[in-house]
Amino acid sequence: MRDAGIPLAEALDRRTVEAVLARPEKEKVRCFACGHRCLIAKGRRGICKVRSNRDGKLRVPFGYVAGLQADPVEKKPFFHVLPGSIALTFGMLGCDYRCVYCQNWMTSQALRDPAATASFREIEADEIAALAKRRGARLVVSSYNEPLITAEWGAAVFDAARREGLPGAIVSNGNGTPEALDFLGPRLVACKIDLKGFHSARYRELGGNLDRVMETIREVHVRGIWLELVTLLVPGFNDDPSELRDLAGFIASVSRDIPWHVTAFHRDYRLTDGRDTVPEDLLRAAAIGSAAGLRFVYAGNQPGRVDDLEDTRCPSCQKILIRRRGYSVSAEGMKEDGCCAGCGREIPGRWRA
Repeated sequence: MRDAGIPLAEALDRRTVEAVLARPEKEKVRCFACGHRCLIAKGRRGICKVRSNRDGKLRVPFGYVAGLQADPVEKKPFFHVLPGSIALTFGMLGCDYRCVYCQNWMTSQALRDPAATASFREIEADEIAALAKRRGARLVVSSYNEPLITAEWGAAVFDAARREGLPGAIVSNGNGTPEALDFLGPRLVACKIDLKGFHSARYRELGGNLDRVMETIREVHVRGIWLELVTLLVPGFNDDPSELRDLAGFIASVSRDIPWHVTAFHRDYRLTDGRDTVPEDLLRAAAIGSAAGLRFVYAGNQPGRVDDLEDTRCPSCQKILIRRRGYSVSAEGMKEDGCCAGCGREIPGRWRA
């Protein structure tokens, strides 16, 4: 539990270890956890607010969770990873972005925004792995805040989960570095990245860098980590058809087999003007993805209102392989080896633990 009467940042500073993803540079420390590559002076924090230089050593979050829950794996969303299974999901506090429409802002912005009243509790990595086994989870996922800025803790949890026979995955904004991927990559079976649009200036408004996210997407794919991409469709922010065509074309240039999820925005946090996403918005965006040659395009957060865009179909014979309505999932035409029961085509994904 949070220490009574102690500022949140100070309470979190008591639950840290020395960083792996860092190196000294004269009187400062360079952090490699995310693409900002902060050079942090003594007594200062990185952009994420949770990695700090104390006495010349970079201290990083460890040994607590702000969120811990057994979720359907489709909620992440992963549609090509162990469909219908449970993912034990854990998260900490903090983020290296400042999205005005963040839908997890109570945890991600906890050290920036006094209105965020998130709490946390201490826990051991082995406890999380044991809980995953008790809950019948088949996957352990780092989410809720940005996993890259808490990579050392994530690695400890993934190592504990692997000892229990459970693979690991992350849900990230994609502001990565080769060093972070080298560190976490061998521990991961899957990665979901939020591709928040395809406009460089608007990415900067969120605190990010589009080129860096694009490079992370390429790196994750090249490393053989299963990759799915999500775009939260925000009317008036990233839903221009020409921008979506460019975005979908980029995904196709990496691989036409990468699943692209377009999901519905609802007004939240500091973006309460405008309107929420409606099913017609998702259908238009999905049609653009299909026209770009993407083989697996999905629409989310509107169960039963987006035609068959929750289902997985075989790209060759169009047979429905996995039927979904929200988190209700049934594998109808998928063989155990991940091939279409109709034509035998191998369907890309991670279908077995």
